[in-house]
Amino acid sequence: MATSEAGTLRLGTAQGRWVLLATVLGSSMAMLDGTVVNVALPRIGADLGASLASLQWTLNSYLLTLAGLILLGGALGDRYGRRRVFLIGVVWFAVASAACAAAPNIQVLIAARAVQGIGGALLTPGSLAMLQAVFRPDDRSAAVGLWSGLGGVSAAVGPFLGGWLVDGPGWRWIFLLNLPLAAAVIAVSTRSVPESRDEGATGRFDVIGAVLAALALGAITYALTAAGEGVSATVWAAGAIGVLLGVAFIVVERRTPEPMLPLGLFSSRLFTAVNLVTLCVYAAFSGVFFLLVVQLQIVAGFSPLLSGFALVPITVLMLALSARAGRLGKRIGPRIPLTIGPLVCAAGVLLMLRIGADSSYWTDVLPAVTVMGCGMTLLVAPLTATVLAAVEVRHAGIASGVNNAAARAAGLLAVAALPALAGLSGDAYRVPSAVDSAFHTAMLICAGLLTTGGLIAFATVRGNVLSPEDHPVAEPDCQWNCGTTPPLDPGHVHTHEGPATGPAAGPSPES
Repeated sequence: MATSEAGTLRLGTAQGRWVLLATVLGSSMAMLDGTVVNVALPRIGADLGASLASLQWTLNSYLLTLAGLILLGGALGDRYGRRRVFLIGVVWFAVASAACAAAPNIQVLIAARAVQGIGGALLTPGSLAMLQAVFRPDDRSAAVGLWSGLGGVSAAVGPFLGGWLVDGPGWRWIFLLNLPLAAAVIAVSTRSVPESRDEGATGRFDVIGAVLAALALGAITYALTAAGEGVSATVWAAGAIGVLLGVAFIVVERRTPEPMLPLGLFSSRLFTAVNLVTLCVYAAFSGVFFLLVVQLQIVAGFSPLLSGFALVPITVLMLALSARAGRLGKRIGPRIPLTIGPLVCAAGVLLMLRIGADSSYWTDVLPAVTVMGCGMTLLVAPLTATVLAAVEVRHAGIASGVNNAAARAAGLLAVAALPALAGLSGDAYRVPSAVDSAFHTAMLICAGLLTTGGLIAFATVRGNVLSPEDHPVAEPDCQWNCGTTPPLDPGHVHTHEGPATGPAAGPSPES
């Protein structure tokens, strides 16, 4: 395939549909692994004799390398070709998945999950960046809406699929599932996806920045996870080291000629605000999906299969309505969806407080997940389309990486911190009364995070940046009101070329 920078492909063509399929299947691998593992955690813990902290690291080792390296993955795609780096990530992810399936103990599983996260960091930003680069501007919002809906379905169907596999052939098959998916992605991508890259990308990669980001997240995650067993000098030291490494990361990014995280992107109020919304809502999503399946299995007595089936309404709603939500956001602007969506999700999370011992699926679980699914459907596609509204095509990889990193880091910290904040540690996840008490506390925290995200959107998002005909080029003094980006340093980005797209991490984000 020839290299293409300017988007010329139409969504309704045969090739356009193949490109969409390749990106959805590729990103679905990472999204599935972010959700399908959750439902298997109690069984993994029983089979491998793992503590709650070890189960947290089963999720967090993956999220750690994914969040820490995803910006570098986006930059590699911009430089060397988005399709090429995407395919390398797919192969890497598949090999690591096979290692997870063969893990003889929890330590090996945690290590293999960390390696798997590296593959996810290579393939995840490329999927959205390819859509941004190859489709015509007037097709991008629809393409992203479909990607968000179908990708979100993959994330939401993960618990159901995981439950079926755990109850059937066993939890190791949740990782083997990635192998046929990877084969399909490779076949479709090599045949139908055109290559694209940033022809102006030069200079060295910010390896130091990537290492500092990963170490900072790792130290903070360790401190939050270990705090569940009691706050010790080691916990305080790890937290302090993490904060210092985070400060060092910011200093390095300010001084590096080619930073992994171009801080100039955040001079756009819109870009900054939407990433703050992402942090809040995906922290909440990750907390809900992590603890809900434990509550359903340990307290309510649901089987793994029934626990996964409990989330099917979210799947159905996102499949049916995400593309329409994307078009709605384009028509009325992102402020209302980004405000109302999190608030509706918060209402659904509060309804989950009714879930306990002897709960009924129809009267206790179904209303809660249906309301939450409506909120997620309203939120995800407009969030995805808005996050890159001030970024031009050639920076699609790095900008998608920023938002993906925000979503993954939020999920990472939520999974690490929520059990400690809710008073759950050690082997207490096997005790129904302890799980029930912690679940109620955690859901209140998650509802608060979602409400905060909606209020941030209401206070900061202005104008309809998703509709180019309604959003003319703004003067510099308009940047804080209409979401435009002022001129940045040479090599950075500034554009008004039309609706831009970005990753929502779907309930992706490792939900």
